[in-house]
Amino acid sequence: MNELEEGTRLTLDFDKLAGVAATGARVVPVVLQDAGSGDVLFIGYANDQALKATLDERIAVLWSTSRNELWRKGASSGDVLELVDVRVNCEQNSLLYLVNRTTGGACHTTLPSGEARPTCYYRSLTDLTTLRHLPMD
Repeated sequence: MNELEEGTRLTLDFDKLAGVAATGARVVPVVLQDAGSGDVLFIGYANDQALKATLDERIAVLWSTSRNELWRKGASSGDVLELVDVRVNCEQNSLLYLVNRTTGGACHTTLPSGEARPTCYYRSLTDLTTLRHLPMD
């Protein structure tokens, strides 16, 4: 079992943004939200190349901060996210991708059945150290 992804101990990565900044990558955070249900699926990053590809291809394309390359969501998993709209916040320092899931999944982690989870937000905090898994419909 991967404790970070499946466990119930809270270990937030407060250094993530500092790590991204240290690479010199010019990115903005992207919230990916299901256009129909309103569920927040996950947070990613986009640079100018990823944003252009997203608009051109009409699917969620992000910049992988760990691999330093374009990431077409669903290229390997099949869980493609079709673009409905791209919105920008008031300070123009983050984006919101409204998407439709082509499959039920959005997360790279899986349910006990082996299916991709519909969102990456599948646990909630019970206190400052403990998580609990949410029921997935």
